[in-house]
Amino acid sequence: MNTNIKATNMELTSAITEYVNKRLSAIEKFIKEGEKVIAYIEVGKTTNHHKQGDFFRAEFNIEISGNKFYTVSEKEDLYSAIDDAKEEIMRQMTNKKERKQTLFKRGAISVKKMLKGMSGRDSSTSKY
Repeated sequence: MNTNIKATNMELTSAITEYVNKRLSAIEKFIKEGEKVIAYIEVGKTTNHHKQGDFFRAEFNIEISGNKFYTVSEKEDLYSAIDDAKEEIMRQMTNKKERKQTLFKRGAISVKKMLKGMSGRDSSTSKY
């Protein structure tokens, strides 16, 4: 996994880098062996002079073999913003995986019915 971490309006410390890498390790269960993964992560303060205190932003942009996942989270705490962004990325990846499996299963059922002759589907036009 190729990871690029950038800090905006703040200093990127080793603790922040380790925390982001630890959170990204949870994403590895969605990655198959041999897939190319590029992760761009940007963390930082949204402004230096916010009336209510500091607000932090975590932006994840991950590309896995052509599939792109993007999310932004703004919170009062940097670590909670990173956690929130990681959860959103994992939700997006889960939905993509489930949708792919559902479409495959639906197609397989359709082919099976067509082979049995039970479907009213015209195979030459691929319409019902």
